[in-house]
Amino acid sequence: MHQKKIFTGGKKLSEAKRALVLIHGRGGSAEDILTLADHLDVKDFALVAPEAAGNTWYPHSFLAPPAQNEPWLSSAIAVLEEVVDDIVAEGITKENIFFTGFSQGACLTLEFAARNAAKYGGLAAFTGGLIGDRIYPENYKGSFGQMPVFIGSGDPDMHVPVKRVEETAAILDSMGAKVTLQLYPGRAHTISLDELALANKLVFNTAS
Repeated sequence: MHQKKIFTGGKKLSEAKRALVLIHGRGGSAEDILTLADHLDVKDFALVAPEAAGNTWYPHSFLAPPAQNEPWLSSAIAVLEEVVDDIVAEGITKENIFFTGFSQGACLTLEFAARNAAKYGGLAAFTGGLIGDRIYPENYKGSFGQMPVFIGSGDPDMHVPVKRVEETAAILDSMGAKVTLQLYPGRAHTISLDELALANKLVFNTAS
């Protein structure tokens, strides 16, 4: 089970008007994913990066039946809920909280957001999709209120099927998100410069 272990960067939460929650991938770390902020237009943001126990948010593929990834999956989502509550408690509204993640971190970010839809500032998911052996729409509720979402993925990607990425974009769109999906033929399992540029243009530069 995950404990709330948080790494931070950027401005202090007590001094910032906006916050970015960064979620690392399988085998990654909070310190790793914090370096992603160097490539994003978030210089005035507080940066908050929780770290998974054993550097893995859940043990099996995100395409496994959800029960196989329990209790880790529910614990991971609870950590993100706590992180958001802590940021709000510091006086930053949900409309000024942004999210990003890579790979397993992108999957967790998307799953958390769909289960807790609200008009957050925006979300950039680098190679990820909603979690489960299939889509479970009954788990997703609320409205994103035209929140900008960018999802980038390779076509194909060795871990994340394009079909699931497309299904995820459709679900978020149906929940009122303003979704941009960009697929990259033959791209390796990484984050491309083009994805970073689009995330900045569509998500982070929309911050007012």
